[in-house]
Parts: sequence; C-alpha cells; structure tokens
Amino acid sequence: MDYVTEPRRLRRRRRPAPLLLLILAAVVVMGLLAAVVLSLRDRRSQPEPEADPHAGQVYVNDGANMVWLTPHEGFPVSALPQEDFRRDENEDGTPGQRVRYIGADYATRWGVDVSNYQGTIDWAALKAQGVEFAYLRIGLRGYGEAGTLYPDRSFVRYYEGAQAAGIDVGVYMFSQAATPLEAAEEALYVQQLLDGRELQLPVYYDWEPVLQEDSRTLDSSRLLLTAQARVFCELMEKSGYDAGVYMNRQQGYYRYDLKTLSPYKLWIADYGDWPDFYYRFDVWQYAADGRLDGVSEILDLNVEFVPVG
Repeated sequence: MDYVTEPRRLRRRRRPAPLLLLILAAVVVMGLLAAVVLSLRDRRSQPEPEADPHAGQVYVNDGANMVWLTPHEGFPVSALPQEDFRRDENEDGTPGQRVRYIGADYATRWGVDVSNYQGTIDWAALKAQGVEFAYLRIGLRGYGEAGTLYPDRSFVRYYEGAQAAGIDVGVYMFSQAATPLEAAEEALYVQQLLDGRELQLPVYYDWEPVLQEDSRTLDSSRLLLTAQARVFCELMEKSGYDAGVYMNRQQGYYRYDLKTLSPYKLWIADYGDWPDFYYRFDVWQYAADGRLDGVSEILDLNVEFVPVG
C-alpha cells in the first residue's frame, strides 16, 4: 500500500499591527528630537567666539600713540624692515648723524632740508660730509587771516651754493592755504620764484597745522586738504616739475586721502632710526635736530629711496 505524504502548508508571517508601527515610529522620532535638543543645549552652553574687533586693521605708531587703523585702500604699503637700518657711530662710540639703509630693495641718498633759519651755509662742507641733495624752502604763507605770501630770503643764495657744490636741489612751499584756490595761488607763486631755474628733485607741498587762535587753517578738513595738495601738485607738474606732498605720520593717517595723492611723491617726517610709517614713501625725514659742519644751526636730515630694478 502506497502512502502519500501531504505537502506542508507554508506559514505566512504575520504583519505587525498598525498600532505597533505607530509606536515604533514615535520612539524613533522622540529619539531624534532628544538628540537635537541635547545638541542645541550643548551649543548654548559653549560661549560664542568673539568677533575680532580689529579685523582688517593694522597696529601703527601715529606719532603720538600706538593705535589700530583701517588702511587706506589703493595705496601701496612700505616694505622697510627695521633690521635694514643702521645709524653711524662717531669715533667715541656716540650715535652719528647719518642713518643708512642696508637692504637690497632700494638705492638711497643722504640729504638735508633748510630754510632762512639756518643762516649761512658752507655747501662745500656739506658735500664733503656726504650730503647729496637738499630741499630748500622757496616761500611761505603767513599764519594770520591775511595769509600773505613771502619768499624765503635765502633761497637764491642757497640754490646757487648747493648747485655750485654739486648737490642736487628740490624745493618746498610752506603752505597755510585755506582753500584749493589758495593752493593754486601758491603753486603759481612757486613758479614765479623759480623763474625757470632747473631742479633735480621735486617741488613739495608742505602744509602744516598751526595751533594758535588766529590760525587760518584750524578747521581744514581731510577732503579740503587733499584737494589743496592735489591742485598744487597738478599745477607744478603742468609747469614741468615733479611734485609731491610733505607730511608727518598723523597727517598721513588722518588728514590726507593718500589714494587720491598716489600719483605724486611722498615725503614723510618720521623721527628715529627706522621709518615705521605704514605706507610707501619716497623721502624720509628722520631728524629735525641734525648738526653738520658748515651750518651753525640745527637742520633736518633725510634719506631718499629709489627702487632698484
């Protein structure tokens, strides 16, 4: 007798009840929410990093204090490290009069600037001590309300003496202009005083603040001063002379828009053994109390920088 085995019935898996699925989903969601809450709580417990209050600024010596400043846009910066400067020593070991640049990026020359105040000058003696150039005050405007223009009484004598000694010459106009029109008047006055004389160096616009009650320039704004300097320089260049602006560090940082003046030379007064002015310049006035043979009074000492290559 044959036995026939009946096939086994396959058991079907039971699907989870809908309620169970909802419970599982709720557990997953609650877990995720708990993780998010804990993450946010951790973030709140950690102090937020403080924003740098000086982002985009530079720390500079403005001639009075160390300060944070936002740099002028569009004006090149200086690249003169302190280690590239050395002051001469006298035979007795005391500091000498000359500061030298020993870096490789510039050729330099040593010079002076003078006015009628210096009296009689032995230009041959200056040349023998290594002086290669001189800036001579050619004229000035008075401080008071009238703002009268005057020639420097020693200019012609100084010019002839320096040229005869083989010293290159540039000039500067001491300005107290209160408007661009007066700056233009000063430029025309310089042209008149030069009377066709040849210069080896630029004509500089030297506006300086005068802190006295009757000063005609106490309220001069940055916009106004920049416009005056630009007008002066433009007119000097149109007459065939190179032109530039003389300033100290505070004027360079606060009183002039250097980007507007970028086409012109810059002569910076920055006293010491190293020029720490942040921006590029062409002439560095490093001392106002120099003493050289051939001049009975103290005088200003300068270094001129000419890029190599």
